[in-house]
Amino acid sequence: QNSSEMPETITSRDAARFPIVASCTLLGLYLFFKIFSQEYINLLLSMYFFVLGILALSHTISPMMNRFFPANFPNKQYQLLFTQGSGESKEEIVNYEFDTKDLVCLALSSVVGVWYLLRKHWIANNLFGLAFSLNGVELLHLNNVSTGCILLGGLFIYDVFWVFGTNVMVTVAKSFEAPIKLVFPQDLLEKGLEADNFAMLGLGDIVIPGKDSRGIFIALLLRFDISLKKNTHTYFYTSFVAYIFGLGLTIFIMHIFKHAQPALLYLVPACIGFPLLVALAKGEVTEMFSYESSAEILPHTPRLTHFPTVSGSPASLAASL
Repeated sequence: QNSSEMPETITSRDAARFPIVASCTLLGLYLFFKIFSQEYINLLLSMYFFVLGILALSHTISPMMNRFFPANFPNKQYQLLFTQGSGESKEEIVNYEFDTKDLVCLALSSVVGVWYLLRKHWIANNLFGLAFSLNGVELLHLNNVSTGCILLGGLFIYDVFWVFGTNVMVTVAKSFEAPIKLVFPQDLLEKGLEADNFAMLGLGDIVIPGKDSRGIFIALLLRFDISLKKNTHTYFYTSFVAYIFGLGLTIFIMHIFKHAQPALLYLVPACIGFPLLVALAKGEVTEMFSYESSAEILPHTPRLTHFPTVSGSPASLAASL
């Protein structure tokens, strides 16, 4: 119950271990696709992400949907409690509180889930992908800039190696029929919603450095902005623009060389370099690297209150993305 109130903090050790865990996960998936039938693996993964996607999307749209419910909406409270043992040894396994509004959001998300399961449509894929990204940003938390630099630096090497050094990353991304990536139709004007030629962006390129509402590194810089008490969001906007610049550069290079590009090759220098240059210009480098962020909830950010607790280390959780 306590872990559902606060995001998990990634320590320096987690950040250093992250690329190794992610590499093992990626290589394991690659071997699975080589050894077993791709059809059966994707069927299993589709059911797995069908359930996770509905929960993630429901949690994501809940704050927005609350605005559309009338004041006299009969909102009842429910609690799903699953325990193990009895008496003093009784242990809670699941303690999930929800209300009628949550059930409505769950029903709407289930429609998207069935759409994705039956059609694998790119819009349904992207809705689930964005929901996973938002929940990943909400569940994971960097405590200081140094840890963020370690994490981004390790993933910089990881991304470059697995894209340029081998065909593992591209093979898994193309074989994996699950919403672990955002897809952008390149033939949208020709085929409309039935487009089938896509460019891809992995969710890790969104959650770790950047943009999807706030990547965990950009979210850290936003908290740093707030800690300065200057009523400005200079570092947040700088890193946000840096992410857009890095992603735009990735797309440009990809079209020039006609080859898949590791997005973090361009995103990491941009997302670290731009804010660092601003800090140098403002004489706040020391403050930036000495800043220790607690797991406070940012202003105007919905608390995570109705999402099931996720077990495992931050590194293993993030690697699953």
